Amino acid sequence: MLVRQRTINGMNHPPRSGHPVVGIGIVLMLVLVGCAAPQSPAVPPGGSSPAASRSASPASGTLGSAGPSSASSAPSSVQTSAPPAMLIGSIAPLDGTTVGVAMPISIVFSDPVKASARADIEQHITVATSSPVQGAWHWFSDRRVDFRPKTFWTPGTTVAMVANFDHVGDGYGRYGTHAYTRTFTIGDDIETHVDIDQHRTVVTKNGQVIRTMLSDAGNPTFPTWDGTMAVVTKAASVRMTSCSVGIACNPSDPNFYDLTLPWDVEITWSGTYLHYSTGDPNPGQGYGSHGCVHLSLTDAEWFYNLSKPGDPVTITGSPRGLAAGDNGYADYNLSWTDWLAGSATGELTTPV
Repeated sequence: MLVRQRTINGMNHPPRSGHPVVGIGIVLMLVLVGCAAPQSPAVPPGGSSPAASRSASPASGTLGSAGPSSASSAPSSVQTSAPPAMLIGSIAPLDGTTVGVAMPISIVFSDPVKASARADIEQHITVATSSPVQGAWHWFSDRRVDFRPKTFWTPGTTVAMVANFDHVGDGYGRYGTHAYTRTFTIGDDIETHVDIDQHRTVVTKNGQVIRTMLSDAGNPTFPTWDGTMAVVTKAASVRMTSCSVGIACNPSDPNFYDLTLPWDVEITWSGTYLHYSTGDPNPGQGYGSHGCVHLSLTDAEWFYNLSKPGDPVTITGSPRGLAAGDNGYADYNLSWTDWLAGSATGELTTPV
C-alpha cells in the first residue's frame, strides 16, 4: 500500500481515491512510496476531494416534511426525500492550468456508473477546443472515464469542458445536481524518451532535442514499465520505502530500502519516478533500482524544473510490458481501436 503524507506549499494534494490534484511548482513533499509498486487499480486507494467534488449528503436533499398540525388531528404528511446525488470524486486537470500534450480529461465518479447510463453521461459533457480535435471518451472502469485526442494535443490549444450533469442519472438511482467546468491550456510539447538498453534519456521540446542524459532503469527482478506515461505530479523530496509497496519490510532483507531522495517526477500511481538516487549516483552503467528511472543529481534537478503534468514519458526496452492505461495517465498505451471500444458514444470532433 502506498502511504503518502504530503506537505506542499500552496497546493491541495489529498490522498488518492480518484486523481491526485494536478498542478506543480517548486514543492516540498514527504511521501512514503517505492519504485515498482504493484499495478494500480483503476481508482487509486485513499480519498480525494478536489475542487470539483461535492460534499452535499443525499440526506440534505429533503423535499419537505410536515409534522402533525396543531390545529388538526389529521395524520402527518408523508416525508419525501430527493434521490441520492451522483457525486464526482475528482476531475483532472485543474481549472486554469497549463498541461502537457498527453494530458487527458479524467473524471472519477464517487459511485459506480451502470453501463447503460454511460452514453447519456458522455452526451452531457461538452469539450470545446480552440481548433477542432478528433477525440473520444473511454471508460476504464465503472467509475473512471477519460477523454483524449486521437493523437497528442497541439501546443497552444485551449480546452474548455462542461459536464452538465444536472438531472443526469448513473443508472443506479443517483442523479447529478449541477455542472462541472474545466478550462486549461496545452503548453510546450515536452517529450521524454527513455531507452533502457542504451542507458539514455532524451528530452525534446517542440520536436527539438534539448538534453540527452545518462540513465538507469529497473533491475531484472523489478523492471520498469514500458510505454507512454504522462507526468502525474512532481516533488522536490520523496521518501521511498520498500515496505510501503510490499517489497520488503524487514531491514535485513536485501531488497529493503528507506530513502528520502530529491527531484522526483512521478509517472505512474504505482510508484514509478524519474529521480536522483544516492544508490546510483552516476547512472549509465548498470541497473537502477525497483522500477524507477535514475538520473544524475544535476540532470534530475533540471528535469524536475522542466516537467509539468501531462508531459509524455515514453520508456522502451523493458521486459515488463506496457503500464495499464489507468495507472496514472497512461492513456496513450491504448491503441485508438481499443480506446474507442471503451467509449459509449464513439469518436467525435470537438466544437470550436
